[in-house]
Amino acid sequence: MENKIELHIKFWKGEGPGLILIPPFKEELYDLDDYPARFHDPGLMWESEIRRASAVIGWPTDGIPTVRPNLGVITVPGMAGQTFRIPPDSMPWPGGGLDKDEIIAAGKNDLTVSEIYGLIYEFCKIHTKSGEKQIVPYLPDTQGVFDIAHLLFGDEIFLSVLEGGGESWFMELMEISLNMYLRATKECKALLDEDLNSMVHGHGTEQGVFFPHCGVRVSEDTAVLLSPEMIEELIIPFIRRSIEPFGGGFLHYCGHHPTIFSQFSALSEIKAIDLGNPEKYDIRWILERCTETNTVLYSRVAEEPGESWKKYIERIGSLVRSTGARVILRPKVYPESYEECQAMLDQWHELTS
Repeated sequence: MENKIELHIKFWKGEGPGLILIPPFKEELYDLDDYPARFHDPGLMWESEIRRASAVIGWPTDGIPTVRPNLGVITVPGMAGQTFRIPPDSMPWPGGGLDKDEIIAAGKNDLTVSEIYGLIYEFCKIHTKSGEKQIVPYLPDTQGVFDIAHLLFGDEIFLSVLEGGGESWFMELMEISLNMYLRATKECKALLDEDLNSMVHGHGTEQGVFFPHCGVRVSEDTAVLLSPEMIEELIIPFIRRSIEPFGGGFLHYCGHHPTIFSQFSALSEIKAIDLGNPEKYDIRWILERCTETNTVLYSRVAEEPGESWKKYIERIGSLVRSTGARVILRPKVYPESYEECQAMLDQWHELTS
């Protein structure tokens, strides 16, 4: 563990090779078998997460084995009291949008008396009691301010956006969501006994990265539906305010929106970006933009049809070298054995040193 953290600290200083997080097995991003039972039972949730993370111990990868209470996007609204549902073969979704008075009331609720907080608390308690030192627990999915606002208010938020700034309901909603995000994040980090300005984060996978200068993840999927002007005026100020107490942030978004990548990567508060749909982008353009803004790409990168892991690593690693970008790669092409994994790791390090 200590060696991995030292490797990651060197990487963030701009020293040494890029990092690569090679999975020990092929599987879907989310295991949905018996998920509703695991959602409501912290013991079952912990056992499932530990099974995945244990396979990383001793595996040739730069990643740190990680687990989290995998409660989905409803974590923060659920802590505030919004109802939720778990459809078959799906992660949780809100039970329905709240009206203005309900949202204002929810914004005043004690987050620590909610069912969701209780599930997170018990998960962390189980992990601490286990004495497991090689696997690190990390934050549940706290989303971002605009995503939380969307979950709370539903699709009516897009009409509210048109009201603009000032003293509009949209701005009041965003302030309530920001308050929820900050309080929920601080409460969860306290359960992990984690410093405000650093973290280990696994981004929904069985292995993660140490961030010595960054304490939160922000997910703003909904923002890709807005114009660049709305993003600049209404969304980015709240991203900055949500990240500021934690020294920096790791940001994720889905969809194809090159302008939003330029806007997000230009923010000094954002240390790394993950693409939910990397296949929609020209990877050279992404890497060049990362180099220009000193932003780390911590993401999957799409493979080409029929591409072997050797060709994949050679292609992406050569692009990293030629652009000068810093990358934490979650590969989309996998080795078939321990020996091949070691070779993949060595090849990546050689190309990106």
